[in-house]
Amino acid sequence: MSYELTGKLIAKYDTVQRKETFKTREFVIEKTDDINGKIITNYVKFQCVQDRTTMPDRFNLGDTVKVLFNIKGSKWNKDGKDNYITNLDAWRMEAVALGGEAAPTETASYFDIPTNESGDDLPF
Repeated sequence: MSYELTGKLIAKYDTVQRKETFKTREFVIEKTDDINGKIITNYVKFQCVQDRTTMPDRFNLGDTVKVLFNIKGSKWNKDGKDNYITNLDAWRMEAVALGGEAAPTETASYFDIPTNESGDDLPF
């Protein structure tokens, strides 16, 4: 299942080479909501992996972006104690134009399929 969140990009961290064939990168989105007249601000840290570690490079700090992500959790046992971690794995980022809509020039991702002139979603 995929989720999305729109907010302001406030931090981008360096790519970390975890193993010879695995790398990660984190970034943070500030999400502000008005709930019954009270402003609530949350800071959400995302992770991107492998080829997607370059995704945040297209954006500047302060840009409003939409992040599409999956929630992944892991469990491991150390010294007889169960430990858990939850990751928000970002797989796409889009610029958001004024009014909250994704900007059309920033929506390309690894999973987009081009359409043909007839309007079909099929690439053939």
